[in-house]
Amino acid sequence: MRDAAQTHSRVLDPAAMEADLPEQDGHHRGLLLVNYAVSATVAEACLATGRDLWALAHNRHTPADAVARLARHPDPRVRERVAARADLDPSLLAESAEDPDDAVRTRTRVQPLPRTWEQRDAIDRVAGRTAEDIGPLAEMLAEPDPDWYSACALSEHSLLRRVAATFPGLPEELVARLADDHDPDVRHLLAYNHPLAPPGTVLDAFVATPRQRPYLLTLARLPRTGLRHLLHHEDPEVRALAAADNTLDDPPVHLLTDPDARVRRAAASNPLLPLDLISTLLEDPELAEGAARNPGLSADRLHQLLDVSGLPRAGAR
Repeated sequence: MRDAAQTHSRVLDPAAMEADLPEQDGHHRGLLLVNYAVSATVAEACLATGRDLWALAHNRHTPADAVARLARHPDPRVRERVAARADLDPSLLAESAEDPDDAVRTRTRVQPLPRTWEQRDAIDRVAGRTAEDIGPLAEMLAEPDPDWYSACALSEHSLLRRVAATFPGLPEELVARLADDHDPDVRHLLAYNHPLAPPGTVLDAFVATPRQRPYLLTLARLPRTGLRHLLHHEDPEVRALAAADNTLDDPPVHLLTDPDARVRRAAASNPLLPLDLISTLLEDPELAEGAARNPGLSADRLHQLLDVSGLPRAGAR
């Protein structure tokens, strides 16, 4: 505990930070300038050389006079960081709201004062990226108040609704509201992050965001049935999901010759296939893996496959 207390005290000690700050660029210098208390000397050196200004604008411990100068810096990325601060002076807020850069104006207007740093961090996690880039999010070290997330869900700003969609504690009635949001990023973030996201929303996210499919396939709420309308989808991963649907009107025999191997294997695993056809597929090196997964196989047939694979039965010598 003594070591932890000493480390925390150095985070808030600008003289200690100044003494520890390396001259060369690197992870350690960036870590200090983003998170640790900033002395007036360090702030002035950064401003004089134009160095590390984004970090200085982000750091919640940067002196107020330095923040005011950063708010008028030519680089819009620096001004945007100032516009997101929780301690932004109302006069600077008014200036930033009329900034010539759209990103600065948006970040200023999306969140009126008063703000918290936790809210700033929650917005940072989704700002400027698509839902597919963001994906499922882990819980933050310090989360904003749940009521704030609920207010975000009702906001006219799509950025704040996206933030709300990442919160797994959002009430069910707001989940239903966001599931019908006109912004696809809101719906997709909801699919990735909320346990009550409707199955249809999760399926839409699967179809629309290929890079998140490995994660979405782990979710029980991703529909595995009722997928007939996707059997001829242009994306083979989507066809493969539909090919395994055991509620199709007809066995997906035609997909056993699909151009994509994933689709062929998924079709071979569908229990709607006739048993004699499944047995035939077990002899096909390309489709045997899918056929061996087929729940239509009897226990005796599965034991035979294990025998052929060289795995002894229980109690066998």
